[in-house]
Amino acid sequence: MDITDVSVSRGKKSKKMKNKKPQKKNEREEASGAEKEEEEKKKMNQSESATALPSTSHLHQVKNKQRRHLMFIKLKQEKKKQRMQLRKKKKKEREALGDKAPPKEIPKTIENQRVYDETAVDPEDEEVAFDEGTDEFSSYFNGLTNPKVLITTSDRPRGRTVRFCEQLATVIPNAYVYYRRGLALKRIIPQCVARDFTYLVVINEDRKVPNGMVLCHLPEGPTAHFKVSNVRLRKELKRRGKDPTQHYPEVILNNFTTRLGHSIGRLFAALFPQDPQFVGRQVATFHNQRDFIFFRFHRYIFKNEKKVGIQELGPRFTLKLRSLQKGTFDSKFGEYEWVLKRHEMDACRRKFQL
Repeated sequence: MDITDVSVSRGKKSKKMKNKKPQKKNEREEASGAEKEEEEKKKMNQSESATALPSTSHLHQVKNKQRRHLMFIKLKQEKKKQRMQLRKKKKKEREALGDKAPPKEIPKTIENQRVYDETAVDPEDEEVAFDEGTDEFSSYFNGLTNPKVLITTSDRPRGRTVRFCEQLATVIPNAYVYYRRGLALKRIIPQCVARDFTYLVVINEDRKVPNGMVLCHLPEGPTAHFKVSNVRLRKELKRRGKDPTQHYPEVILNNFTTRLGHSIGRLFAALFPQDPQFVGRQVATFHNQRDFIFFRFHRYIFKNEKKVGIQELGPRFTLKLRSLQKGTFDSKFGEYEWVLKRHEMDACRRKFQL
C-alpha cells in the first residue's frame, strides 16, 4: 500500500509540473515581447530626435540623399541661431560695460594674414618718388600729355565683345573704337603713335566671350596682358542707373602696395584725364584683392552729411595680370619684366604679387 501511495503522489506532482511549464514559457514570451516593444520605441524616439536635432557624428551615415540634405539644412539653421544669440549677448555686454568694454575681436582673413613682401613700397619714399619722376608715365602726371585711347578687338569679333568695347569707350574719356580688319598689332602701333594715341587696348575673345585684354602704353610701353572674367554688360546689371555722361570721372586705386602693383596702378591711372569733373559725380574704381583687380563704375550723390547714395552704371569685369612687358607689344623678341608662374607663385594662398 505504501508503495502504491508513493507512486500515485509522484504521478500527481509530475502532472502539476507538466501543467506549470507552459505557463512559464508564455510569461517569458510576453516579457520578451514587451522588451522588444520598448526597444523599438526607444529606437523611434532616437530617430525622431536625430531628425529634429541632427549632429555631424551620424549625418554621413544617412543614405537617403534628400533626408541627409534636410538634416544638414536644419543643422546649419541651428548653428546660425546660436551665433546670433551669442552676438546679441556680446552686444548687450558691451553696451552694459560702455567704455570699459574689451576691444572687438578681428576675424582672421587671408588679407590680414598676408605674408610680408620685400617689394612693398611706401608712396612717400624718396626712391619711389624718383622712379615716378623718370618712368614712362611721368609726362602724363606732369600734365605734358593728355590721354587718347584706341580700343580694338581680335579678328572677327562677336556681338558681346563689340558691345563690351563700346561700353568701355563710354567709361574712358577720349576713347575711340576701331575694328581690327586683320591687321597685326605691330602694324597698328606705328599708326597709333603717328596719330598721337597714348594707349592701345585690345580685347580678345574665346567662344564669343571676352577673355583677355592687352593694355599697351604708347609710344614707349610698357605692355600688360590681363585675363578678363566675369564680364557683365549694362543690361545685365540690376538697379543700374542711366548711361554715363561725358564728364571726366574720378579714379580710385585700392590696395596696390608692391612695386609691381604700384606700376600697374599708374598704368590704369594714365588711362583717364588727370583733372576729373566732379559735376558728373562719376567714379571708376580699380580694387585689388588677392591679385584680382575688380573694376566698377558708379555715380554717387550726397544725401546728407553722413549718407551717400551709390548707383552702378556698368560695365563690370575682373582682371588678372598675366605678364608685364617692357616697351610696346612684341610677342617674339619682347623683354618681360614679370610673368605669372601659377604653380610657383600661387602655391601659398597668403602671398600676393600686387
